[in-house]
Amino acid sequence: MPDLQQQFGQIDIYVFDQLLRGRIRPGMRIFDAGCGYGRNLAYFLREGYEVFGVDEDPQAIEAVRQLSAADNFRIEAVEAMSFPDAFADVVLSSAVLHFARDDDQFEAMLRGTWRVLKPGGLFFCRLASSIGIESQIKRIGPRRFLLPDGSERYLVDEALLMERTRELGGRLVDPLKTTVVQNQRSMTTWAVQKD
Repeated sequence: MPDLQQQFGQIDIYVFDQLLRGRIRPGMRIFDAGCGYGRNLAYFLREGYEVFGVDEDPQAIEAVRQLSAADNFRIEAVEAMSFPDAFADVVLSSAVLHFARDDDQFEAMLRGTWRVLKPGGLFFCRLASSIGIESQIKRIGPRRFLLPDGSERYLVDEALLMERTRELGGRLVDPLKTTVVQNQRSMTTWAVQKD
């Protein structure tokens, strides 16, 4: 019997939580918007899910293509994806949206990602936020901050995520969950069903 590492790979623990809750099930089409090297996809590919994704990094897409027999991965920006509307049952956006340059790019990335999600589908997003580290970050532009770990990120907060949930026509399937990583950065999990 394979160990957990062999079975699930480097899957994000919060994506794993959605599996445990039965929100991601066999037969669902999974789309990873900003898939990188496929950290969250190895399990789904091995288990026979129909998996698709985009990333701007050609090397990352080549690595993911090597994990999959299907050619379902494209070198594309999240805000300009060529996949059709209402394409996937589950859309993953893990550590992607906080790389937005500004409000306009964030909105384009978010709406592009939401667009490919089917009605009733699950949008799973993990992104940097200001939640819990408000006094430790330095504003360098609109929603752009210097974090204590030295990185610069586009940061969201609870009010923005709740507003976007309503505007997109979604509803939270879990309360927002935020992990403060030793006062260096803060990562929030945002899980929304598209109504």
